[in-house]
Amino acid sequence: MLTVTTIINSPINKVWEYWTKAEHIKNWNFASEDWCCPNAENNLVVGGEFHYLMSAKDNSFSFDFWGTYQNIELEKQLDMVLGDGRKVSVTFQEIENGTEVIEKFEPESQNSIELQKSGWQMILDNFKKYTEISA
Repeated sequence: MLTVTTIINSPINKVWEYWTKAEHIKNWNFASEDWCCPNAENNLVVGGEFHYLMSAKDNSFSFDFWGTYQNIELEKQLDMVLGDGRKVSVTFQEIENGTEVIEKFEPESQNSIELQKSGWQMILDNFKKYTEISA
């Protein structure tokens, strides 16, 4: 399992909402400025699916990043299985000055471990930035 983490200077209820609501996901779920997430659907129930359209802004490439929820603990943890069978776990922990978010994910075999960890960390950093600057 690979791990990425961040500390967000926002209360856990806001962090959870911004992580799970489709209208917010579209604003942060991409690794760099030349990508976007034009559509997000999130059925936040055990057995429910999420679908995030990941798209290059120049329309040269896009894909559906999707998975199924295996476990949901409100404002604490999400466990998912991605469409390709890999497992992902996201934990949310209230700390003194905000919320710590820890993402653990099984790597895929196409890209280097470093590239995968870097990409997931960039998305998590985008999430932190969006959550902290949004009202």
